[in-house]
Amino acid sequence: MPALTSEASSMLTNPLDLMEQVIGGHGWTFERCTPTEMAAEAPSRWCDYGLFFSWSAELGAILFTCAFDLKAAPTQHPDLYELIGLANEQIWVGHFSLDTEDGVLLFRHALLLRGTPSVTDVFEDMIDIALAECERFYPAFRFFLHAGLDAKTALATAMIDCQGEA
Repeated sequence: MPALTSEASSMLTNPLDLMEQVIGGHGWTFERCTPTEMAAEAPSRWCDYGLFFSWSAELGAILFTCAFDLKAAPTQHPDLYELIGLANEQIWVGHFSLDTEDGVLLFRHALLLRGTPSVTDVFEDMIDIALAECERFYPAFRFFLHAGLDAKTALATAMIDCQGEA
């Protein structure tokens, strides 16, 4: 694996500086936890999502996590993995996972930025995709966790394509 060149590292001094501008442009609250970590909150249709960004200069990568406001009890974890797997089969970018320590549902994605001169559009797309997928699958996770539906039924119920508005 090649070492990060000085030319590449100068282009990517710290992309979280740029991420602050992207998040600020949305008018969302954020906090720079450390020089390599940032947290933000994104209001949306179903809940306020907790966004977390972590920069690794060594890898030239940003790890992005979007946390739901839903928690799963340890007894729900085995069956919830089935729903997570079914949802992951339907998405192209990123994946859903479960933080087994506290039972929080997450959407995760990592971006390799080495050699990428401008990442503003990439950051915008990454956030847009994550929030769209979280919004699309939130009802399925909620049906599973709170209504007691099995994984396949929860996903099928959430994926019903409604026509019109009530």
